[in-house]
Amino acid sequence: MSNEDYLKNISEIKHLMNKSSRFISLSGLSGILAGVYALIGAAIAYWLVMEYSNGTLILDGTIYQLVMLDLFLIALLSIITGIFLTTRKAKKHGEKIWDATSKRLVVNFLIPLIVGGLYILIILGQQKYGQTGALMLIFYGLALINASKYSIGDIRYLGFVQLILGLICAWFPGYGFWLWVLGFGIMHIIYGTWMHFKYDVQG
Repeated sequence: MSNEDYLKNISEIKHLMNKSSRFISLSGLSGILAGVYALIGAAIAYWLVMEYSNGTLILDGTIYQLVMLDLFLIALLSIITGIFLTTRKAKKHGEKIWDATSKRLVVNFLIPLIVGGLYILIILGQQKYGQTGALMLIFYGLALINASKYSIGDIRYLGFVQLILGLICAWFPGYGFWLWVLGFGIMHIIYGTWMHFKYDVQG
């Protein structure tokens, strides 16, 4: 066996091992659309606050409920889009969408996300609103980093960016809304575009 054949076999074995231990069918386009949904939702929330609370952030009553509904719809649309596009990509490449690897990915992603979501709901119930944006960014960043062990490793970089933005947001809570827009909106679009051309187009 020549050195070239040996190296080729090693590369193929490495690829198969990586494929069996990581879910690699995540769609970059879903990241782009998640960012678009976040920007649209942020614009709606901003308009609600400016239109009906005289420019002061009032998180109670009807405004609070509408903003929470807005956030819920952003998350729901992002999840539905991600599942649809990822399923389509997996079928295109003949890969299973729901196996042991994808289950580990979902579990590791949801643990920090659910814990963070419950904690945020608790402090909102206590009318402690100042750190909400920071906590959303931080727990989301932790969820991405935790899930990256079972998916495309590049998602951890988005997780690190979210963590950094979350810490900046905690230090400067007055800029929480704009840092949230940067993290969930613009960074998702940048990351999704990069992933789309790196994996989707070439794949």
